[in-house]
Amino acid sequence: MRLAIFGATGGTGLALTRQALDKGHSVRVLVRNPSRMTLVNSNMRVLMGDVLDHHSVIKTILGTDAVLSCLGQRNLLKNTRVVSVGTKLIMSVMQAQGVRRLVVESAFGAGESLPLANWWQRLAYATLLWAPYEDKNLMEPEVKASGLEWTILRPTALSNGPLTGNSVVSFGRSPAKFTVSREDVAAVMLKSVEERMWIGEAPTVTGA
Repeated sequence: MRLAIFGATGGTGLALTRQALDKGHSVRVLVRNPSRMTLVNSNMRVLMGDVLDHHSVIKTILGTDAVLSCLGQRNLLKNTRVVSVGTKLIMSVMQAQGVRRLVVESAFGAGESLPLANWWQRLAYATLLWAPYEDKNLMEPEVKASGLEWTILRPTALSNGPLTGNSVVSFGRSPAKFTVSREDVAAVMLKSVEERMWIGEAPTVTGA
């Protein structure tokens, strides 16, 4: 498949890019700083630009079969809206180009998964993590209203652990475990595209 990956230099994005290339997919990634892309592969095209720049997004998505987004914001003091605004631009380009399949990484506790979190998680989301969660809560309704073949994956707390292949994808229930490796989240994202799973759904992803 021909895949466009946004947020490819982050933890989940880098794992996703590596796994996609290992499986023989053709990958396009958009990066602001090419030196942060540590992978080298003849099936990968690295484009320099910004997800908030329309022309950069067009170049990245052009001719692809599916788009995967691992966009995130690191600023905990201010909502930069890079996730919500960037995703909205991605979707507008997809609609214009006729690219239908979209998989985005959100977070457990966003959207309707908030009531499934325990009290200390909800406290953290509302205080320490309010900025990234506000951004994701702005993003999710836009994705659901896009008319695309979307999947929103909501991982629990991310770790740098290895790929286990034993992640749990669930709906409407509190996760038994509160961490999952970025490698396992990347594998679920790739599986959702390869096997056309969870279209129009927003499951939680956690470790086994």
